[in-house]
Amino acid sequence: MIVAEGNRSVGDDRMKGTPNRGRPRTTTDQRGCAHTVSALQTLLVQNTRFAIGVHILTVLAIEDGEPVSSEKIAASVNTNPSFIRQVMGQLREAKLVTSRLGAGGGAVLSKSAASIRLDQVYRATESKPPVGLHHSEPSKHCVVGRNIRPVLASVLDRAERAVLDELKRKTVADVAGEVERLG
Repeated sequence: MIVAEGNRSVGDDRMKGTPNRGRPRTTTDQRGCAHTVSALQTLLVQNTRFAIGVHILTVLAIEDGEPVSSEKIAASVNTNPSFIRQVMGQLREAKLVTSRLGAGGGAVLSKSAASIRLDQVYRATESKPPVGLHHSEPSKHCVVGRNIRPVLASVLDRAERAVLDELKRKTVADVAGEVERLG
């Protein structure tokens, strides 16, 4: 199992102490299947825009109609205001937020927090599925390589539908209420 720890890859006993310097590595298993692994492929890369989008919308919900600057939101998220503006651009395209220009301006919700479901935020902010398939074509000479993509595609499609079904059940108002309750 490969996990991220700081800026380096850490895996099972075969990988311990082996620095991953970004060079592709090829291994062959007992069945003769060749596997090429790059530094990027060894990490489970997670797109955080959904979480940031929910964070932004929750701040706006709690501010209850008062415009909030990207700098104030960035301080809450603990990130760069320009990244917040990028995510807010996606939320604006989805008609979840609007911006008020000028002195005292900032972002506000376009509609009530109770009418913004988390699946809408997910669709607005995520351009890729939560888990991806191989970046390179698996070996056609290996039984696993020939068949893994269609098998995984089916599993991942069902998993994403389950995630979206769960996100449909929660709104930004639900998240804001829970945040305020935890105070």
